[in-house]
Amino acid sequence: MNSFEYSAPSDLREASSLLGNRWGQTEILAGGTDLVTSLKQGITKPKRVVSLRNIPELGRIRVKKNSVKIGSMVTLSVLTANSTVQEEFPSLITAIEGIGAPQIINAGTVAGDLCQRPRCWYFRNGFGLLGEENGESLVRSGDNRYHAIFGNSGRALFVSASSLAPALIALQAEIEIADPTGSKRWINADGLFQVPSNAEEREVSLRANEIVTEVKIPRENMRNATYEVRHRHGLDWPYATASVAFKLKSGIASDATVVLGHVAPTPWAAVSASNLLNGGRVTDDLAAAAGQAAIQGASLLSGNGYKVQMVKTAVKRAVLAAANA
Repeated sequence: MNSFEYSAPSDLREASSLLGNRWGQTEILAGGTDLVTSLKQGITKPKRVVSLRNIPELGRIRVKKNSVKIGSMVTLSVLTANSTVQEEFPSLITAIEGIGAPQIINAGTVAGDLCQRPRCWYFRNGFGLLGEENGESLVRSGDNRYHAIFGNSGRALFVSASSLAPALIALQAEIEIADPTGSKRWINADGLFQVPSNAEEREVSLRANEIVTEVKIPRENMRNATYEVRHRHGLDWPYATASVAFKLKSGIASDATVVLGHVAPTPWAAVSASNLLNGGRVTDDLAAAAGQAAIQGASLLSGNGYKVQMVKTAVKRAVLAAANA
């Protein structure tokens, strides 16, 4: 591990002022479950690491009449223990519990999960974010069994690693971001993610000196659920996930959103599946049809075609779980 300066400021403005203007100059330390590994492996070599653990406002959950506001440094274990989250947002609980490792759940934070780097083994073994060597994609010509089946027409073929993102997007969450001037802005949760066009960019739309401060989830009585397909329980990442949210009245779904995880460089909105659910009576047949609709636009690499059936199954089971909650 390279040497670096460590800072633990006590307020947001100071924290932002310590961040560099270019990615890689500095790194933010949240729970550390991803960053520490990246430092050890030499994936990132910052001159400074800025910890957010001493900023009290980032570690709070505030339950309001119309929303739940979750600080970016709230740990995953604290989030799962919140009674309002348990009752109203089971899709988040399932996503967190699926991580399976108590150490990560106890140390990992909300923003850390959202901003974690891809698990792509080419990236993790020193071939850059896009998994290239001499300008050629190692992913397309190599072992790509865990890579993207959607949004993979460009150079980025990794899959978004966040467990929380699909559920938060389906729940129409918003994310607050602070900049070095002290100003804050809100973006829709899906706006946090982007497909990088080169290896110097990141998978998030933040600037290098911006900080995720809070997540706001509206309380709109949405039925919601997450279903994951994994190789094993415990410390592992899913092959595919589906998070769904919709209103249900007399068995009829409305305001439906279906978001897939671990199948694209960003959380993937399955628009056709969402449209199919709206106005329909939620039955086994409709749920299966939504799963079929969710695979529209899939573009398979040489080794990841198996994910298609997993997506169909995950969407069907998530829809039925939400309806029966």
